[in-house]
Amino acid sequence: MFLEKLQKRKEKKTNKVTDFTAGKTAGNSDGRNLQKKWQIKPDGEKKAVILKHAIESADAVVIGAGSGLSTSAGFTYTGDRFRKYFVDFAEKYGFEDMYSGGFYPFDSLEEYWAYWSRYIYINRYMNAPKPVYEQLLKLVKNKDYFVLTTNVDHCFQKAGFDKKRLFYTQGDYGLWQCSGPCHRETYDNESQVEEMLKAQGFLFGESGEKEKLALPKGKKTGMRIPTELIPRCPRCGRPMSMNLRADNTFVEDEGWHRAAERYSGFLRRHRNLKTVYLELGTGMNTPSIIKFNFWRMTGEQPEAVYGCINLGEAWAPDEIKDKSICINADIGQTLQEMSETGVRK
Repeated sequence: MFLEKLQKRKEKKTNKVTDFTAGKTAGNSDGRNLQKKWQIKPDGEKKAVILKHAIESADAVVIGAGSGLSTSAGFTYTGDRFRKYFVDFAEKYGFEDMYSGGFYPFDSLEEYWAYWSRYIYINRYMNAPKPVYEQLLKLVKNKDYFVLTTNVDHCFQKAGFDKKRLFYTQGDYGLWQCSGPCHRETYDNESQVEEMLKAQGFLFGESGEKEKLALPKGKKTGMRIPTELIPRCPRCGRPMSMNLRADNTFVEDEGWHRAAERYSGFLRRHRNLKTVYLELGTGMNTPSIIKFNFWRMTGEQPEAVYGCINLGEAWAPDEIKDKSICINADIGQTLQEMSETGVRK
């Protein structure tokens, strides 16, 4: 019943966005009732301060992260970052962003993997331009936390989050699987991806820093890889595919299931404790994975609080408005503001 009511309100979400910059709310609590219940004593009325002190007062924090978090960290799929690494594909096919090329039906696997090797490397093996994930870790590292994310760029682990407290539901750019699939295993792809990039003419910095991916001056990038570098299933010989949840061929391997069990166990152990469900950068593309569940659990658990930071999409339904702190602002800027707030005395 609770989720049915939420579904009916989807079309009304634009009227329930917190105006963080103006200090006003429409359809959401400003967090003052939480100050009294959890004995929170923030310095002033800013919601970022209230949310930080709610996290400090909590027994547990469950983080739900979507693409908006990585966007705030500088992992954009358009603009300069796209043109820097895909200008040749953009000129040939008219692509304007990485996503477009990711779904394009290339004529050959040699060209397909030339494109995807670049896509994988810069979004999985290079560090995010901004330290947003590191700021988030600083906020929760001394708390009992768990992360549920639909992101596939591995940014949490690269920033230092405990891998046993992470559940990547939608896959990982760093994993391949049989395209059949003929079996339920996944395979690390870093070394093979690097070989593909070298075959196209890319160079790696002498220091080994993964950000130093470049071409010699005056040379163009190759747009194909050698046929022998095409990844194939070690069992059936089919071409490999990305371990991304795009259709019903997605492989949920042993690691996926272990992470799912750890997440479920964490929720069970903390359901009667003071828990903050912190949603960062998730939209309405796949709301049933994070958003709707966070709303439901906040509504069902008397001691739970829902926190949301998301530029343009920070809102909560009426049923939990008195237990919600929604901030319509850039995630990185908000985390920075929270980091500059003194520790609660």
